[in-house]
Amino acid sequence: MGASHIPEQIIDDIIGRIDIVELIAGYIPLKRAGRNFKALCPFHHEKTPSFMVSADKQIFHCFGCQESGNAISFLIKYERLEFREAVEQLAKKAGVVIPAAPSADSGAEALKTQLYAVMELAAQFYENYLRSPKGAAAREYLHQRGISEETAGLFRLGFAPDAWDELLSALRAKNVSLSVLEKAGLVLAKSNGGFYDRFRNRIIFTITDVKARPIGFGARVLDASLPKYLNSPETPVYAKGKLLFGMPAAKDAIRDSDAVIIVEGYLDCIVPHQYGVRNVVASSGTALTEDQVRLLKRYTTNVVMVYDPDDAGIMAMLRALDIFVEHEMHVKVVQLPTGHDPDMFVRAFGAEAFKNKIATASSLIDYKLAVLTAKYNAREIEGKAKIIAEVLPTVKKCKNAIVRSEYLKRIAVGVQVEERALMEELARIKVGAPLVAPTVRQAVNQAVTLHPTEKLLISLLLSETQLIDTVKDRLSPSDFSDERLNRVVTILFGLLEQGKRIDARAMLSECDDAEMRRLICESAFLAEATFEEKERIVVDCVQRLKHKSLLTRRSNLLDQIRAAQEHRDEDGLRNLIREFDGLIRKRQGVHD
Repeated sequence: MGASHIPEQIIDDIIGRIDIVELIAGYIPLKRAGRNFKALCPFHHEKTPSFMVSADKQIFHCFGCQESGNAISFLIKYERLEFREAVEQLAKKAGVVIPAAPSADSGAEALKTQLYAVMELAAQFYENYLRSPKGAAAREYLHQRGISEETAGLFRLGFAPDAWDELLSALRAKNVSLSVLEKAGLVLAKSNGGFYDRFRNRIIFTITDVKARPIGFGARVLDASLPKYLNSPETPVYAKGKLLFGMPAAKDAIRDSDAVIIVEGYLDCIVPHQYGVRNVVASSGTALTEDQVRLLKRYTTNVVMVYDPDDAGIMAMLRALDIFVEHEMHVKVVQLPTGHDPDMFVRAFGAEAFKNKIATASSLIDYKLAVLTAKYNAREIEGKAKIIAEVLPTVKKCKNAIVRSEYLKRIAVGVQVEERALMEELARIKVGAPLVAPTVRQAVNQAVTLHPTEKLLISLLLSETQLIDTVKDRLSPSDFSDERLNRVVTILFGLLEQGKRIDARAMLSECDDAEMRRLICESAFLAEATFEEKERIVVDCVQRLKHKSLLTRRSNLLDQIRAAQEHRDEDGLRNLIREFDGLIRKRQGVHD
């Protein structure tokens, strides 16, 4: 497991101080099951608990979806964190100090630290002003838009006073330099010298990163004056294309519902959330980017897009659809009645009506066909050709062969052309990634195909490590036919030779491969027999594996002997026959 500049001994110290049962119990309810604990898996939907947590081994494993690992792995998966973020969070809990990550530009990192601090101060300033007597007009505006005080607090809404330098003066009084204020995008330079506040007499929408740190602001007028919105410029901590408004408030609901609803504006996100639709984020009127899609994919692969039903909204929707297809996300589209955005629709018809719209959302391809058939005449040959020319590039980007086939069927019916003609046209398109057939979840498929005797032996060795020495004298890693098990045995034998601790936790620290980690965790939970049974079973497993290995070698030698005979290789033939005779005697010894 990569340490991301954190020394391995510090990671081991952190894991050693964390009780995985206590950690996981803070997220999901655990019930004791013998020496272990069990629960409904938080990573997939199930009715019967298959998620196991071991206090002894300090690992978890789900026998349903095959997710597994240690405390760090759980946090990465559950909280959608990067490796270092998960380690830092556990370090704080364990009271371990992590050395600062080396940086090529310590000055840039120092500036970011300053910007995070000053943006927090600015957010507090705007929030306090909204609650002050001078914020009465802004509070009345939010009240008319149906925003409660609780919701305003949750989304950290604020108000920028109708003055040239109130924020500037307030933050200068806290010893914030003019240079940092300018780099944060909070003030602008005057042509004749000096600075003034960027946002004045506007409702403030605080833009936060996934960690809920203020990094930018959107500012809306209280009347019909223009421009309606002003936004923070991009800074070292704020990049519009890397985040989505409302993500901190929505991420738990996105994970729980395994779906995200994407809208355009701040209020389109805030109002549905207040009405109980929690898994909503906003693109803030900008075109969706690959960074935003990758961020969403950490939480779900299911997307419902609800953009304004105007021409600009429709075109933004069409552009975004292809990005999701390229990242193998499942996309649906909601078309609201003309004149209604999500904010207005929810306030007019209620949350249930909005949820019904979400539940009956159109599939990606149905929506595209509806838009294109409204744009072109599908009864004419030229119209059919234009529709097909615009919709097939989307199909080409789809990597799942089954979904791609269904798309082609729907297009064939919708445009009334032969499916074979669509396939021929699709083959001519050069854009998009290579097409690959869908696969069943690799972890589950591979777990099923493991040789049962090999799998059982690994489980027993992880349970009774004193038997590893005995097995090492009789078997080599090459006796295991499965490559992953071969590598696991190599690690086991290596730890034994180095005199290191041998358990599932130590094994996990030696593995970079997620599939091997799953295999180790699953194996660690399997052996629950008594010691006497385990010793007898280990001996039996060793004999079976040695016998199987010899049979495989015997078959290979016979093939080589036949090849040597065909090529009249006398010297090679004599050596092969000698090796074959030795193998037969070795096989007899295994039987004895």
